[in-house]
Amino acid sequence: MKSTGSYPRVHVDTAKVTAVGQAGGILLTETIRAAGLDLALSEAMSRWRRPLAIHDPGKIICDLAVSLVLGGEALSDLATLRAEPGVYGPVASDPTVSRLIATLAEDAEAPLIA
Repeated sequence: MKSTGSYPRVHVDTAKVTAVGQAGGILLTETIRAAGLDLALSEAMSRWRRPLAIHDPGKIICDLAVSLVLGGEALSDLATLRAEPGVYGPVASDPTVSRLIATLAEDAEAPLIA
């Protein structure tokens, strides 16, 4: 099965809601998809994916970047993305993100090269 990207596709909603709270996040995820960054990071980080893992390390790194751009200051700020699964897709839990960061920190040169 071919992957089409890490984030859900944007769609038009005709609900009578005047707020567009996630517009910046949507623009960023569409830019990530258009540039191919999500798939490239997924491929580059594949060696750190555990055999039975649900969350892709490349997607977790993309989610962290999106969270930072939207004003996040800590790993736990991913809760902002987690609260909008229709926009950001499945987002890893805080413990999963912490384990990935700890694993990557064990040999910091390897992830930087990847």
